[in-house]
Amino acid sequence: MGHDYFFPLNGNNGVFFIKSNSIEFTRIPKPDWKKEREELIFKDAPFKQCHASTLVETTPGVIMVAWFGGSYEGSKDVKIWMSRLEKGKWLAPWVAAEGEMKDTVAVPLWNPVLFKSNSGKLFLFYKAGPNPREWWGMMKTSDDNGRSWSATSRLPDGILGPIKNKPVQLKDGSILSPSSTETNEKWQAHIERSTDDGTNWELIPVDHGSALDVIQPSILFYEGGKRLQMLCRSKQRTVVESWSADNGKSWSALSKTSLLNPNSGTDALTLKNGTQLIVYNPDVPGKDWFNGRFKLNVAMSRDGKTWTDIAILENGDAKKEYSYPAIIQTKDGKVHITYTFDRKNIKHVVLSNTK
Repeated sequence: MGHDYFFPLNGNNGVFFIKSNSIEFTRIPKPDWKKEREELIFKDAPFKQCHASTLVETTPGVIMVAWFGGSYEGSKDVKIWMSRLEKGKWLAPWVAAEGEMKDTVAVPLWNPVLFKSNSGKLFLFYKAGPNPREWWGMMKTSDDNGRSWSATSRLPDGILGPIKNKPVQLKDGSILSPSSTETNEKWQAHIERSTDDGTNWELIPVDHGSALDVIQPSILFYEGGKRLQMLCRSKQRTVVESWSADNGKSWSALSKTSLLNPNSGTDALTLKNGTQLIVYNPDVPGKDWFNGRFKLNVAMSRDGKTWTDIAILENGDAKKEYSYPAIIQTKDGKVHITYTFDRKNIKHVVLSNTK
């Protein structure tokens, strides 16, 4: 008969777990972070599948979330949907964007991204097109925190908008939109930079000569913004990074981090106190595209090099999918995360630091 033993590992934030002659390493989250709240955003979905959520705090305590939903990812009926958390309750989802065409044929919509600039303008970016190799960037804006929206506009040729994760705004007012392209041959990351509140955009490549295939970057701040770190999804089994020391105008060579990645989207955030957080699937790719997406963790770092898990969001059935997270910090200091809940719903989690 097998026996269970736990051996703590000082300094590694984990234990060896020995059970019936098998050994595995399990990370133990730091106790000073806790889930304060978690729930599914809607009850009766007006679509069969949903994915790729994004969130923003429009006014103190009011959270707006968007995602795409339809019969299945890539179906012609896929639209951009929204909900809003007001007074502790989620409103029923509504359609935020639909009806794009290519050569008189309806095309699906993809990967919405919400962002509020320092001017108070609220942006809804998303993609339209038959697939990620052929899609194009779209945008709507709001001057009243999402109560009403401008007409849809198409972004300039070559500018896709933020591909999955939120833009960031620097002290000089410039906006850096983390973006990427996918072809059958290569995945590449780039930055789209605006100095006029999103009217015009400049494309900045990120190590396009690299052998690493990367998409869906997010951006972190260090030393009060003197250095920036880009973290990307990759085909090479790890999260991949690049660094900038000139406000995102140029970037270092891509390199692998210690964070595992099963070729699935991540999102990252610099907290007000300078701590870095990333939400990621701590696994490697498997036979099927969804392998490794049943675990979802939050990790913390001070220097962008050493990461420690602080929360386990999901660790369920290996056939389930908990993926494509989005993360923000609200005015009250709490951390809000949304992510795909097995393509059936969008889950919302609030983390707070007990220290």
